[in-house]
Amino acid sequence: GIVGVLGYGGGIVGRYNDQQAKFPNIAHFHTIRVNQPGAKFYSTDWLRGFCDIAEYRGSGLTNLHGSTGDLVILGSFSDQLEPMFFDLTHDLGADLGGSGGNLRTPSDCIGKARCEFACYDTMALCYHQTMTYQDELHRPAFPYKFKMKFDGCPNGCTASIARSDMSYIGTWKDDIRINQDACKAYAAGEIPANGGAFAGRDWGKFDIQAEVINLCPTQCM
Repeated sequence: GIVGVLGYGGGIVGRYNDQQAKFPNIAHFHTIRVNQPGAKFYSTDWLRGFCDIAEYRGSGLTNLHGSTGDLVILGSFSDQLEPMFFDLTHDLGADLGGSGGNLRTPSDCIGKARCEFACYDTMALCYHQTMTYQDELHRPAFPYKFKMKFDGCPNGCTASIARSDMSYIGTWKDDIRINQDACKAYAAGEIPANGGAFAGRDWGKFDIQAEVINLCPTQCM
């Protein structure tokens, strides 16, 4: 049967036991998908609140994170869905994620928040797309599920190509930039190799041509 919360056509996956009389405690075992924050940044207090809701309103089992990216509460009864949705939105400020023939929850890598490889602000774009298309959770308009994932660079920490229908991948669009003064200082031994991790042993003279330039897979330097 169809199961959900008022006004939403997605976010909850209805699951029922076909032997409810034999297993009454899991007669219903609905899955609730919850939209994760950008780059999956959490505070301890927030996570405790989330776990409290999962335990009080559901089975207490959670999954962080599903393939779609959502936080997942595994197992709850139909009569707990509306109260759980109220708690999630009012106490935690969290909305439902996507499920079914629907826009799935957009997901992003950590981006410029903590990664030096990010070529664009993944958190900003993911948030923009989430807020722009969140209405699709209320009125699912797609013939099948549709996923957007945001990778800040070709390293692909979100695996957007494998895990989405619309991949956003940051690429470097300018000429390769080299700080020649820093390279000279590094080659001359004025800057410790690998942040000093190679100290304590004579590794021989540093050969920037063999150890850096020749190892570049794109031969761009």
